[in-house]
Amino acid sequence: MLPSHLNGHSPLARRRPRLSAASPPAEAGTASAAAPLDEHDRIYFQSYSHIGIHEAMIKDRVRTDAYHTAIMQHQKFIEGKVVMDVGCGTGILSVFCARAGAKRVYAVDASEIAIQAREIVKANNLSDKIVVVHGRVEDVDVEEKVDVIISEWMGYMLLYESMLPSVLFARDKWLKPGGLILPSHATLFMAPVTNPERYEGSVDFWSDVYGINMSALVPLAKKFTSEEPSIETIGGENVISWPSVVKHINCYTFTPEEFKSITAKFKVSSMMLAPLHGFGLWFEVEFNGPAESSHNTPSSLNPLDIIQKKRRRGSDDAVLLSTAPEDEPTHWQQTILYFPDPVEVKQDQIIEGSITVSQSDENPRFLNINLECLYLAHGAFIGLKFYG
Repeated sequence: MLPSHLNGHSPLARRRPRLSAASPPAEAGTASAAAPLDEHDRIYFQSYSHIGIHEAMIKDRVRTDAYHTAIMQHQKFIEGKVVMDVGCGTGILSVFCARAGAKRVYAVDASEIAIQAREIVKANNLSDKIVVVHGRVEDVDVEEKVDVIISEWMGYMLLYESMLPSVLFARDKWLKPGGLILPSHATLFMAPVTNPERYEGSVDFWSDVYGINMSALVPLAKKFTSEEPSIETIGGENVISWPSVVKHINCYTFTPEEFKSITAKFKVSSMMLAPLHGFGLWFEVEFNGPAESSHNTPSSLNPLDIIQKKRRRGSDDAVLLSTAPEDEPTHWQQTILYFPDPVEVKQDQIIEGSITVSQSDENPRFLNINLECLYLAHGAFIGLKFYG
């Protein structure tokens, strides 16, 4: 499972709307009678009523600028058309779409922040274009199909929070054939990482604390370091091999069933002699048009090609939002799976194994992660399991 401060009990968790009985104008869209929420959903949605979460997301200029740029780049699909913003939060993406010429925007959100979103819409004189629908997208009633679906659904490690199924639900129920989905594609990457400063600061620190030998705490520190994924920012210098693709998602064709469990094998070669402390995971999303929805299928996806394409990216290419270590930091940072003890690897040493990411049975918004890793130089095996 992810750290306790990310589990929905704290306003520091990333956002997800909460269901409410409030309703928008009856003539445009309504929140229909909804099934009672599970406790984990109730707590999760409630956490997104906290303004601090929305402040962190909006202040992330990499994120917000990417969405604004993508909307303007796809203005021909938006102008004069009907848009649905799934999990609209404060409504900033809905405002961007309205200003890009959308005929109508259904801004759907289940958290109490929807009340403020409605006031923001009024304050910007957009009540004739933006309809704030207060409810889960699975429960709302909208009287027309939409031409565009936009959503900022990505969680830590891309999949944490499980908001993607809500976008897929909206796609299958509301999107017209040939409609636009933003973002259109997402790719989850992983690579072995070295991070001596982090390990020394969390584990070796206990060997000498103000001149006191507290090494009895080292085993506990190792256990703590490796029992939960760590959300932190690393740099390209911490990554010791080319990344592997864990999953490539085409939002036009991906199914909720595929989301439940994802398994990927990896085999990489270390680019340096270094202590291997674990694996880092990050993601990238692209904002392609409908005609490009069949491109970059998983069978043809090569991480080296993706990286080279990103480096060559020009002004006419699709907008890319990246959380990779070598790119400008975002509020998503990177997700690190640390080993209890580092393993020394040599240059060109082969590191292979598999990773499985699945929804927790107890709470589908959490993830179970099973990582198995083999170091071929000396046959060492490490298995890590993180339960949601």
